[in-house]
Amino acid sequence: MGVRDTKQEADRDLEKKTLCLEVIRRLKKEYPLAPCTLSYDDAWQLLVSVRLAAQCTDKRVDMVTPKLYEKYPTVAALAAADPADIEAIVKPCGLGHSKARDISACMRVLHEKYNDRCPDTFKELLALPGVGRKSANLVMGDVFGKPAIVTDTHCIRLCNLIGLVDGIKEPAKVERELWKIVPPEEGSDLCHRFVYHGRAVCIARRPQCDRCCLRDICHYAAETGDAKKAEEAK
Repeated sequence: MGVRDTKQEADRDLEKKTLCLEVIRRLKKEYPLAPCTLSYDDAWQLLVSVRLAAQCTDKRVDMVTPKLYEKYPTVAALAAADPADIEAIVKPCGLGHSKARDISACMRVLHEKYNDRCPDTFKELLALPGVGRKSANLVMGDVFGKPAIVTDTHCIRLCNLIGLVDGIKEPAKVERELWKIVPPEEGSDLCHRFVYHGRAVCIARRPQCDRCCLRDICHYAAETGDAKKAEEAK
């Protein structure tokens, strides 16, 4: 890479960082409170919930987990449970067999290796059965208050539409690009705000650009002309 290319890349990063800071400012104002959309009391419960949330809505997960915890209220109890019994409860979340298997294996590791506690390092979380980067980042940010970026479907979709990343769909690659432009202390909350904004306004297949707080800085709105239409409609 030549000097000119390096400068162009640095300029692009600076432009995206400036855009990102403005997105953060506006979404903070729009969603001052942005808690995790999954209900949990303990770190191990969040691990269970995020595994169940794969290809399933958070709402359905929150309907199922109380039944699971009523029967298995602790890590030790869930670790000792027959995976088939776990599957019978979590089946409404879809992929019941694989999710029950992963939850059982994960709880056994927490019980046997970590004395029923959840590890607080990204490397250790990522080594747990059924835990990927998204899950590990969620726990790091929400439970332990450490820098984290959760690249779920809302985050990936909105970042591409807004212009924070350019045509990148792979979660790990989006995460890597966001680390370049998102202040570490803002990452976790920003990703939660993407979820809220994605559900309420920037809806998949039908973004509501006319009522979006980002419409004048969003690349998608500019390309489709929705930002201009929204201003003219005022």
